[in-house]
Amino acid sequence: MVRKDRRPNVLLITCDQWRSDCLSAAGHKVVRTPNADALAAEGVLFRQHYGGAAPCSPARACLYTGLYQMNNRVCRNGTPLDARHGNIALSARSLGYDPTLFGYTDVSPDPRTLAPGDPRLKSYEGVLPGFTVRQLLPEHQKPWLSWLKARGIDSGAGFPDIHRPADELGATTDSAVTSAPPVYSKDETPAAFLTGEFLRWLGEQERDTPWFAHLSFLSPHPPFIVPEPYNSMYDPAEGPAFHRAVSWQAEAESHPYLAYNLDLQERSNFRPGAEGKVRDWGDDNFGRIRALYYGMISEVDAQLGRIWQAVKGAGAWDDTIVVLTSDHAEMMGDHYMLGKGGFFDGSYHIPLIIRDPRRRKAAGAKVDRFTEAVDIAPTLLALLGEETPPHLDGRSLKPFLDAVEPGDWREAAHWEFDFRSVAEGDAERHFCIGPRQCNLAVIRTKQFKYVHFGGGLPPLLFDLEQDRDELTNVAADPAYLPVRLELAERLLAWRAEHLDQSLALAELTDDGVAGHVAGLPPFQS
Repeated sequence: MVRKDRRPNVLLITCDQWRSDCLSAAGHKVVRTPNADALAAEGVLFRQHYGGAAPCSPARACLYTGLYQMNNRVCRNGTPLDARHGNIALSARSLGYDPTLFGYTDVSPDPRTLAPGDPRLKSYEGVLPGFTVRQLLPEHQKPWLSWLKARGIDSGAGFPDIHRPADELGATTDSAVTSAPPVYSKDETPAAFLTGEFLRWLGEQERDTPWFAHLSFLSPHPPFIVPEPYNSMYDPAEGPAFHRAVSWQAEAESHPYLAYNLDLQERSNFRPGAEGKVRDWGDDNFGRIRALYYGMISEVDAQLGRIWQAVKGAGAWDDTIVVLTSDHAEMMGDHYMLGKGGFFDGSYHIPLIIRDPRRRKAAGAKVDRFTEAVDIAPTLLALLGEETPPHLDGRSLKPFLDAVEPGDWREAAHWEFDFRSVAEGDAERHFCIGPRQCNLAVIRTKQFKYVHFGGGLPPLLFDLEQDRDELTNVAADPAYLPVRLELAERLLAWRAEHLDQSLALAELTDDGVAGHVAGLPPFQS
């Protein structure tokens, strides 16, 4: 148990692109995740948890800052995070921790704080301010590749070709997906490498000094490939039916954005060397990719097991808060798509498990209220004994960990997606709209989902009780017009309530500043 004379350790783990339903603790009938399940048995599993945006940079901005995209304004990979915003690393540092990173945060620095020629302005893979970097692992994965080379593995193919089947290296491939393994073994994956670096660092920590570590795993993010035995652990024929229309053409005809997005998806982004469009893969190929994706989840779950054992072996398990989540999810064949973005649940419904050794009353509980990525930062602050700054958009989940359900909790999940392309302008040209109009916002209740687009693109409304696959847009159905109006009004009220409160909660009076001023750092004024 955490001693009263010291703060707890914090272990924040993100696994990139992990779907919420792909967790055996959540009832998946195929995927096996015994180590995540073990954490859920000691903590709380939030079954209706949603990311705030996509892809990686926007999603992580919501998670790290506790602010919706409308306020943090990280719209795309490469959008700078305004230096005025606080974040969980800066806040933890102000409490005496040395937040330490293993992996990546995909945070583009504010260019106003850097010299024009600074090389950090040439990458979206910057480090969130406040973190000490112990092991960075950006997209090129060079630290891992050099580690492989030192172990005698030929890593000369580099990224992404190192993630091709070993028997395909240097060869042209056809469109068929195989389960053949890469050149590296199950003990040599990027996740295994990062885990080893964390375990080494863990062994250096003083028993009486609380630590804060963030492990940011790439898996199960593409390329979709995994070593033995995980490459054959799952049968491609097993798994739930894909959520999709009768054809990709029918999907494309249902909304202009879907037609645009389906045309963008190239197979090479998910299987290096593959040619053609994702939408043209048949169910056999989608099934094999899904089996590999399941295997990648089980592989990273095995690394979680190594972490749990090491923390226990260090005598720190009962002193450590553990948060396991993802940044966004993965379409995994639904609607003939892979990856993330758009508005479907498949891109935003993500896992969340929180274990606080001081709170055992709710151990093993499963929460079905709507929670969001912006809740992570205020939750960690609350668990560390700090008040939630009033300008944040998220709310602390601490009551749920104490087996108390707040009476005024949100009745819907919300997320945003911005599809502008500042550098290339592709979406802007395609839809003949400006970058400020290339966006959508979602409000999702238990029964309905309403999607509002900018730029005059038509809205979407799904009756999820009748249409869980999100195939039939009833926005123009006269019978649903009252529902559409109600949800549009609720979405507007949500945006009005959560517009940037950094200074709006303060007022200058004869006695000076009254109220709250959001400072940097930390979150508090």
